[in-house]
Amino acid sequence: MVYHVLNRANARMRLFEADADYLAFMKVLAEAHDRVAMRTLAYCVMPNDWHLVLWPRVDGDLSRFMHWVTMTHAKRWHSFRKTSGTGHVYQHRYSSFAVESDRHYLTVCRYVERNALRAGLVARAEDWRWGSLWARRHGGPAEKAILSPGPLEYPEDWAELVNEPQSEQEEERLRKSLSRGCPFGTASWTTAICKLLGLQHTLRSRGRPPKQ
Repeated sequence: MVYHVLNRANARMRLFEADADYLAFMKVLAEAHDRVAMRTLAYCVMPNDWHLVLWPRVDGDLSRFMHWVTMTHAKRWHSFRKTSGTGHVYQHRYSSFAVESDRHYLTVCRYVERNALRAGLVARAEDWRWGSLWARRHGGPAEKAILSPGPLEYPEDWAELVNEPQSEQEEERLRKSLSRGCPFGTASWTTAICKLLGLQHTLRSRGRPPKQ
């Protein structure tokens, strides 16, 4: 099953300031692939957070992979700045939601790869060096090595699609999945996956229950 995974810096601090900071994280990501045979389908590393689209091969690989990435990067981040013991680097362990391997998968990849464009950091999504769209179009063997084929092929005009704004409905559904961990897919698939993974609570609206 494909997953979107996100982690944010603690207290909105800036995780990555210089190219060396981004390169250090990409090195951690590459080393994690040597430890766990994870399929990384898309990613975008932003100044204070990062998004990954991952496709684990076996149960348990997602948690093993993400634990190593998060803990190793936090340790090295503190070590480089000589700030060990001064606080958490990340808000949480990480957050994730399952993604159906159909058009919803492509919608999530578009969302991830246009992050820097949406934030106004670049004029076109493929110009952001720390994203998988740049890696596929301009990267060398090292950048491309961590990327795996996904359950669906990208359309030939993929870069143009990524650069086009997504619909309000798509973004609203994605925000719901990001905030609640709700699986992202068709209604029938989402219901089935929530039942399988014990995530029925992610489908309920937040707030006080109605009075009886």
